Amino acid sequence: MARNSIPRLRPPSVERVLAVVRGRQGEPVWDADETGALTAIVRATIAEERALLLEGQAPRTVEQLADGVEATLDRYLAPETAAAPRVINASGVILHTNLGRAPWPEVAIAATREASSYAYLELDPSTGRRTRRFHLAEDHLIALTGADDALVVNNNAAAVALAVGLAGPGGIVIVSRGELVEIGGGVRIPEIIERAGARLIEVGTTNRTRVADFEGPLVDRTATVVMRVHPSNFTMAGFIEQPDARALADLAHAHGAIVIDDLGSGALLETERFGLLHEPTPRERLDAGADVVTFSGDKLVGGPQVGLIVGRADLVARLRRDPLARAMRPDKAILAAAAATLGLYRAGVASQEIPIWQDIAAPAEDLRTRAEWIASMGAAFFSPHRAIEVVSLRTAVGGGSLPGQTVPSWGVSVRVSSADAAAASLRLGEPPILTRIVDDAVVFDLRTVAIGADGDIVRRIGELAAADR
Repeated sequence: MARNSIPRLRPPSVERVLAVVRGRQGEPVWDADETGALTAIVRATIAEERALLLEGQAPRTVEQLADGVEATLDRYLAPETAAAPRVINASGVILHTNLGRAPWPEVAIAATREASSYAYLELDPSTGRRTRRFHLAEDHLIALTGADDALVVNNNAAAVALAVGLAGPGGIVIVSRGELVEIGGGVRIPEIIERAGARLIEVGTTNRTRVADFEGPLVDRTATVVMRVHPSNFTMAGFIEQPDARALADLAHAHGAIVIDDLGSGALLETERFGLLHEPTPRERLDAGADVVTFSGDKLVGGPQVGLIVGRADLVARLRRDPLARAMRPDKAILAAAAATLGLYRAGVASQEIPIWQDIAAPAEDLRTRAEWIASMGAAFFSPHRAIEVVSLRTAVGGGSLPGQTVPSWGVSVRVSSADAAAASLRLGEPPILTRIVDDAVVFDLRTVAIGADGDIVRRIGELAAADR
């Protein structure tokens, strides 16, 4: 028989697969307007089957193809597939940017569920009329920082971009050269200022800037902003000098300038309590004369991704009226989560209820006890020549916060033939676990791992051992 006369396998028709799927459903699930969605899934399944047949794969029956269609429907309908998969963070970085930074407190998660329905977002129930957008988070911020007013936007980059707009089109923004930083994602302070339509004036040098450096640009200028940028994601050491916050604010105000202080991470707790260096708080910077302070909600605050703006009532009111503010506002669920997180601070239970502060405050000896249990259980999977041991570690805060600062931790080190392959297997398995590699061994840092996940780690270590035999 000639080559071109050999019959090619063809997948079943769309109608045949559709008939099987519909027959399994009993009562119709799709109305007339939605049948096209089901047909599109069937067509995609058949297209995949056609490609597999061309590769020489064995054909699937109509029933098996219908199984594939239903599996696709299940994936589309399952809530867990609509989100990034939950990961066990054993990396030793608490605020891991690539893992979404701060895990939310339970009360914030519950608040988003409540807000997912109809809610009084911009309606006063007592009058039935439209009112100011849901402002509980802003009320909490005012109480926590001593500000006159507050505004919540969708992240701190948005907060900074909105705030520098106070200079006005063609206005001046004066910044120390040592604070012209990149704040993440390739976004740089000079670019934010340029995008706002203002003009940047740099003063001082990279390592040393004094209050007197600002005086020249401030003379005979109007619509001027003096901007301070806290180096929350890097450190400088050695021959350095920074202007005193109060003295700089006094000079700026004497010339009618506005002082904006971008704190980046924005701690609302005294970080010294946890063995860390002091991180300036929004209240401190307002007390030192800042007119507007901006900071993140998903770093040291420990809540959802929002940008938090606090400061003078007249300036915050201007920001609220800015047309860009509408483009930068969070939705109702994020506002609810932010309010719930900030409420924990007002209630005085933030360190007990917010995950990042729980991780930072966890006693090192408790972590060591957990590590010893995991190592003892995991050792049963390995032959004597394979090493599994308890190790002392240092955990980074991460997420562009408290750069270079770490807290003591304990973990488990597992030595297999290929640490890279083992780490990849852990990332891709179920549940996924992100680890780090130290001295050619896979290391699980327990400071960032919930107690309930210890058993999962033991099981995944068993899988590594089985694959390494």
